[in-house]
Amino acid sequence: MAKRITKNIKNVKSLVNKKDVFPLADAIELAKKASFAKFDESVDIAIRLNLDTRKSDQQLRGSVVLPHGTGKSVKVLVATDEVSAQKASLEAGADFVYSSAELPEVLNQDKYDFDVIVADPKMMLVLGKFGKKLGPKGLMPNPKTGTVTINPAKAVEELKKGKANYRADKGGIVHASFGKKSMETNVLAENADTIIQTIKRLKPQTVKGTYVLNITVSTSMGQSVKVRID
Repeated sequence: MAKRITKNIKNVKSLVNKKDVFPLADAIELAKKASFAKFDESVDIAIRLNLDTRKSDQQLRGSVVLPHGTGKSVKVLVATDEVSAQKASLEAGADFVYSSAELPEVLNQDKYDFDVIVADPKMMLVLGKFGKKLGPKGLMPNPKTGTVTINPAKAVEELKKGKANYRADKGGIVHASFGKKSMETNVLAENADTIIQTIKRLKPQTVKGTYVLNITVSTSMGQSVKVRID
């Protein structure tokens, strides 16, 4: 088995020349081919920006609704005490809706059956007590990603349509997933371009010189492919 994996890795690497740069759709198509995983991998984008994330005005974090969704089924938990918001959230497709009285029992469980928490701002007092548990799992709601909101039903609708989160790491690289390998390349390209254009629009005014330095796409287990910057 180990020999087979090693052979597959060599075959994949032979497809990609790290110096080559491709138009977005071509890069995605090659990234899909440069993968040997048997499961339906996520397709990811990495955008290296000329940012100094030590400065508060150069920290990028947020989310964007993709035109063709992420290809993933997302289970959403809504936390609110507003009866009208609870009803609207269920109608919007929320999988679970809990009040402040019910939420602690749910969050005290060892395993969670949801992927995202959407919370009314007032619920953060309850959720804050579970920060050490939710934070490492990436489940703590945040206003920048639209998961802390006075309109949870709208947030649920966006998440169900397919919403990609993005965040610049300490090195100024924005990472985001924009679909699954099984999706059509042109569809994935439209999703990826939505992220790219969003990041471009968010260029901080204090950034001087070239803003977008490098873009690559890859499957979760595959080789990265460079994208031409237009």
